[in-house]
Amino acid sequence: MEHLNRRIENYWDARSESLSRTRRLELDGVDGAAWKNIFKKNLPEGRLKILDAGTGAGFFAAILSKLGHKVIGVDTSKKMLVEAEKNLRDLKLSAEFKKMDAQALKFADETFDAVVTRNLTWTLPDVKAAYREWRRVLKIGGVLMNFDSDYGDKNFSACSKTKISSAQVNECDAIKNSLTISSRRRPMWDAGFLEGINFSVRVEEDISHAVHRDNRCNYDSVPMFALRAQKESA
Repeated sequence: MEHLNRRIENYWDARSESLSRTRRLELDGVDGAAWKNIFKKNLPEGRLKILDAGTGAGFFAAILSKLGHKVIGVDTSKKMLVEAEKNLRDLKLSAEFKKMDAQALKFADETFDAVVTRNLTWTLPDVKAAYREWRRVLKIGGVLMNFDSDYGDKNFSACSKTKISSAQVNECDAIKNSLTISSRRRPMWDAGFLEGINFSVRVEEDISHAVHRDNRCNYDSVPMFALRAQKESA
């Protein structure tokens, strides 16, 4: 597990600068506005304390900071966190960033009003552990929003439009194929697991039409699902 975690971290370190450039394009365009509306419609009212799990280049942290929330973004990639800090500083926005494993959080129980994550769970060695951790740090009534894609049975060389090297595409496929989550069909597997640990769950199987409209960003062709889960009890 430790070796696999390091391999995943190294992969995202290598992609940090190019992914950061894409995220800045998204923030400034129609897709950034779409994400803002999704959060306004689905998060509880008020100023929230939010965990951005797998924050990457700080895309969600920037949007949520603009909406007035207090955000802590965590990621295992040091270089991604450097990009996140730079992006929010350039945008004159505020968020806190920490190097941390989303599967083993260093936060007290019931710390957050919401947990948000994008394109993370498909690349985690232990998604069940991550979901349990996110439930632990959520307050009762708190909301988990997971945006991801069912990449498990896909080949990135066929579906990816991202401008990365063939070596990076091959490494991405190799990592994906080594993960248990790749054998699950999603998002229904996720919904079933979360319901089993006392979340109420709502799923949209494809929101790509709403958040993948900006042609500058070269999104892949795999549908993105949206999963909203609310913690029902302690």
